[in-house]
Amino acid sequence: MSIGHGGQAQAAVEPGRVQRAMDPIVDQIARRRSRQQLRFRLTVFLTWFVLVGVLVGGLWAAGKIDIDFLREWQAFILGGISLTLVISASSIFFACILAILGALGRLSSNAVIYGIASFYVSLVRGTPLIVQILFIYLALPQIWPGFAGIPTIILGIVALAFNYGAYMTEIFRAGIQAIPRGQIEAAHSIGMTDRLTMRRVVLPQAIRIVTPAIGNEFIAMIKDSALVSLMGVQELLWRAQRVGQSHFRTLETLLLAALVYWVLTLAFSLLQDRLEKRMAESDRRI
Repeated sequence: MSIGHGGQAQAAVEPGRVQRAMDPIVDQIARRRSRQQLRFRLTVFLTWFVLVGVLVGGLWAAGKIDIDFLREWQAFILGGISLTLVISASSIFFACILAILGALGRLSSNAVIYGIASFYVSLVRGTPLIVQILFIYLALPQIWPGFAGIPTIILGIVALAFNYGAYMTEIFRAGIQAIPRGQIEAAHSIGMTDRLTMRRVVLPQAIRIVTPAIGNEFIAMIKDSALVSLMGVQELLWRAQRVGQSHFRTLETLLLAALVYWVLTLAFSLLQDRLEKRMAESDRRI
């Protein structure tokens, strides 16, 4: 009996010994992978740096870029960054509201509500964004003269939100449909109404699911916000065009504007990657 107990104790100890023996190997593999990823990222960064240096250095060496001119006007052009971010953030906020309403309409069993939502999505997705912006800016004041008194920045936000709301409708619809049916039935079983279930159970989880997609749409919104310059909104691109055209130096000003848009998208892409990793870690902990 004692031998049997000793064998059982030894068998119980063996897994612990194996685990302790494996830990250094696992740590070594993790460190090696970390070094490989670091080398890969450094190589990518250096490649980008060389490519940008070759492009900019080649233009500068050829005498195509006037550095003194950029120094003189960069403060005025870069002053449009804040307005660009305000337009993008405001537009994506109202687009989310339209998308939630559109998604609920697309999931509705009421034929009229479903028809309105599907018509909105089809109309917006079937026409170019620039046409929608020009229609709101130029055509609507002819139908309703009161639109002529609305600030152009408001009209720009309305146009962008109206467009992105239709595209994000399908994102929110997919997020709502991703919620397990059992949770909805459980909410009904404790006496929750459909509206309360949607507000307390479905929408909070759906918004969490679609958050990465919203980040992608916001990054795209930063670039599309340049189209409101057609309305005369003095954001980044409008300032770059105005300075470039008035001094016949559009190459420098448009290059500066393009660089700023690129940096903004890179910065928000990194923030989105971190947000997605944090959300993935919290899901694993749960």
